[in-house]
Amino acid sequence: MSKDTGKPSSEFNICEKPFSKNGNLIEHKRIDARKKQICCNICGKSFSVRSSLKSHRRLHTGEKPYRCDICGKSFTQSGHLTKHNRIHTGEKPYHCDICGKSFSGNSAFTNHRRIHTGEKPYHCDICGKSFSRCDAFTYHKRVHAGEKPYCCNICGKSFPQNNDLTKHKRTHTGERPYHCDVCGKSFIENGCLTVHKRSHTGERPFHCDICGKSYAKNYSLKSHKRIHTGEKPYQCDVCSKSFSRNEYLTIHKRSHTGEKPYQCNICGKTFTAGSNLRTHKCIHTGEKLYHCDKCGKSFYRKYTLNKHERVHTGERPYICDICGKSFLQNMHLTRHKRIHTGEKPYRCDICGKSFSVNCSLKSHKHIHTGEKPYQCDICSKSFSVSSSLVKHKRTHSGEKPYKCDICSRSFSQLLDVALHKRIHTGEKPYHCNTCGRSFSRSSALSTHKRTHTGEKPHKCDICDKSFSQHRDLRVHKLIHTG
Repeated sequence: MSKDTGKPSSEFNICEKPFSKNGNLIEHKRIDARKKQICCNICGKSFSVRSSLKSHRRLHTGEKPYRCDICGKSFTQSGHLTKHNRIHTGEKPYHCDICGKSFSGNSAFTNHRRIHTGEKPYHCDICGKSFSRCDAFTYHKRVHAGEKPYCCNICGKSFPQNNDLTKHKRTHTGERPYHCDVCGKSFIENGCLTVHKRSHTGERPFHCDICGKSYAKNYSLKSHKRIHTGEKPYQCDVCSKSFSRNEYLTIHKRSHTGEKPYQCNICGKTFTAGSNLRTHKCIHTGEKLYHCDKCGKSFYRKYTLNKHERVHTGERPYICDICGKSFLQNMHLTRHKRIHTGEKPYRCDICGKSFSVNCSLKSHKHIHTGEKPYQCDICSKSFSVSSSLVKHKRTHSGEKPYKCDICSRSFSQLLDVALHKRIHTGEKPYHCNTCGRSFSRSSALSTHKRTHTGEKPHKCDICDKSFSQHRDLRVHKLIHTG
């Protein structure tokens, strides 16, 4: 009894948990006492009630006494079977009074409500990160501990969560228990089905609070936000290169190991990424799955369609933090930044020449080998780089898909539009670090620099005379040919 009020004490003096009634405090003390008495004789874990210990022991024995009489699936606990049965009946008895969404289980309902309240009651005492769900917190702690307690008895692979193991096992069994009632497509996990259904409904519930763009998946929104923040949390432990998405890091690591796990069953070619294999297979089928609804153009990859759509919308989400210039693609920004830094990370192992982009190095190497693997199917002219063939084909078709939005002049190449626009803007981003002169084109700067160095790389194969520019060599050759 409290000396001051004469009322029952409302606080347990061991754990300091408060209670409104003395009876609740007494019961709580009994539970705490029993915790020390009811222990698992296999792993030593303690429980407050004997039924909890009984359920726990089934983890060790593998016993699943509760069986679904519709699909035959078995469970360790009666409550899990009850929840499972609602998949068959469609029953969702728990309703959110804020958004009206319904749930088959109380725990899913409780977790959902925290989306509205923002409550994250589970805190990691190692890194300070907070979580709205107990299972997410438990999984997170295993990241620090490196613990992967769930092991596949077929291939030996280990997982930090039991549901990860369950999903993984379906890769061995081929089981796809979740079916779309619109198109009949099947999925390994329910979350994939939920996301897939949005392709039918057009629902995009995840919105970027910076630019307003919407996504069907929360993961896609998180990845998108890294465009704005520049965050690249996934780092390669071999070369220290960083990536915005974990799957990009996984694919990148294969460049070090040489692993190419995806093989084409038609021609046998192998690939580092599944998406590359899917795109490659379209070469055999001729199928272009992704269509632009503005101009009707089709693409093998969704990623290529997304880039193309920015031509219509004018969106340039990648911005240089040095000069403010914006770009359609992140790789274009990375390449552009090398103008400021002077970085040329790609080096020819034959002549030592360096390049700011890998594709330029590959094209350059064809000068040494004489290889021209890309051939025009109309006139049979060959090219050392694929992009040159694409550009060349437009001389046959007359296609000029790139239009200047200032004067409406059209061009066959996107680069030509960018260069042309500098006539309107007066922009000259390429500066000579010797005399300070500026140029609108990189090639013009390269040619200019030779006036300082005296370099004459273009040599006549008849008389050995050298020239600083290729066009001067072409004019000179006319002397020999007449």
